[in-house]
Amino acid sequence: MPVTSLRKLYPNPRDYVIFAKASDPTQVAQAVEEIRDLLRRKRRLANNMPDDFALFTSDYFLDLWNKISGLIFLLMFAVSSVGLIVGGIGVMNIMLVSVTERTREIGVRKAIGAKRSIILAQFLIEAVTLSALGGVIGVMCRSGLSVLLRYGLHFPAVLSLFWVVPAVTLCALIGIVFGVYPAWKAARLGPVDALRYE
Repeated sequence: MPVTSLRKLYPNPRDYVIFAKASDPTQVAQAVEEIRDLLRRKRRLANNMPDDFALFTSDYFLDLWNKISGLIFLLMFAVSSVGLIVGGIGVMNIMLVSVTERTREIGVRKAIGAKRSIILAQFLIEAVTLSALGGVIGVMCRSGLSVLLRYGLHFPAVLSLFWVVPAVTLCALIGIVFGVYPAWKAARLGPVDALRYE
């Protein structure tokens, strides 16, 4: 069909995409310049006029993909960091409530000779256990979601076992960081004051 007939059928201007492949992958830059020169001649563009078309190579799309995936990674990192901090604050609050509820128990243990380091270690271990358990539950939920996506929606979601141990370890570290203050508070309780606590 002649171009003139095509323009009569479709009078509105349209964007056209032409794909080209370089015969030699090492000569892509040269091929781009040749195509640019050809298009400028066909469109009768003077030397001082800018291109009224765009040329993209696979490197451009690869770079664009890398930028997009980098932004997605940063967004996911920010969201997960906020989630970890909120979870850590939750662990700290639970441990502070636990210290308050067990004040008399701490007083009894100190009265019969328990050292500060023992009390500190006990509450730190509880905080780490609580956080690590949360990490394990999170991994199990992620595994279930992967199975659901893979078999229910036929989406290729796979849980890499390589990340399971670091994920649970990170949760345990969050437990240590946010469990230090409640454990320190429990260790500092005096036996007399703790036994008097109602």
